Amino acid sequence: MQFGFMQRALVVSALAATACGIVGTFVVLRGMAFLGDAIAHSALTGMAAAFLFGANVFLGALCWAVPASLVISALSRRSGIRIDAIIGVVFAGGFAVGVIIINSLASYAGDLLGILFGNVLGASWLDVLSVGILAVGVLVVVWAFYKELVFTTYDATVAEAAGVPVRFLEYMLPLLVALTTVAAIKTVGNVMVMSLLVVPSVTGTLLAQRLSSIMAASVVCALLAVVIGLYCSYYFDLPTGPTIVVASVGLLLLVAVLSPRRGFLMSWLRPKSSEASASDS
Repeated sequence: MQFGFMQRALVVSALAATACGIVGTFVVLRGMAFLGDAIAHSALTGMAAAFLFGANVFLGALCWAVPASLVISALSRRSGIRIDAIIGVVFAGGFAVGVIIINSLASYAGDLLGILFGNVLGASWLDVLSVGILAVGVLVVVWAFYKELVFTTYDATVAEAAGVPVRFLEYMLPLLVALTTVAAIKTVGNVMVMSLLVVPSVTGTLLAQRLSSIMAASVVCALLAVVIGLYCSYYFDLPTGPTIVVASVGLLLLVAVLSPRRGFLMSWLRPKSSEASASDS
């Protein structure tokens, strides 16, 4: 932590992980896991265009991801096409156009790796500020609409009957996913951004039952993955983004085995204890 690049990397990653843990909880519980992946992959077009014209790649991703999220929401409501099909189209089309643009450049290999798999060790203080603004903005919106988001997550039909603006929230949540995705792209890259958005939240569902507790557990798991991934990448000379992803998946596997609520080990031991108590009685 004596190096400035490690300090900036930790701050950027922590901000992105916090936003991913909060928004990812709604994404997982509402079955929208691939929405973030589609937005991230389609954002490659905006990133590539920004790189082509010498603009800020982060800003290019934002300018593409936000309209893409709104288009997905609008088409799913008005066209009658299933949302998973629309997500697939946006995923494939945006990613393909982005690869074509990058491939047209004279020298792109190193830059492509940074875009696809992240370059958090190269984060500047401007990147820290940009990610911080996005993360804080996302958290403020979630705090302001927390009750409505919880209501619609568990029963959208009853929520709409109760006067909750369900249609507005159906546009707002994908927008939050887009903003969170862009914030996380700097940390783990375009390809693996879904892992930081989804994996810690899945881990949180194994550790807690209440939505607020799941959020807290998701944020803690995301932050742990970031810290472990950063230190492992530094000391073992590994790529930072993929190492953070591996750490996050490793935490999920550990919790999946040892969780007192739904762990594999406890589910394997529980029938034996119940049989023993039955025989004793």
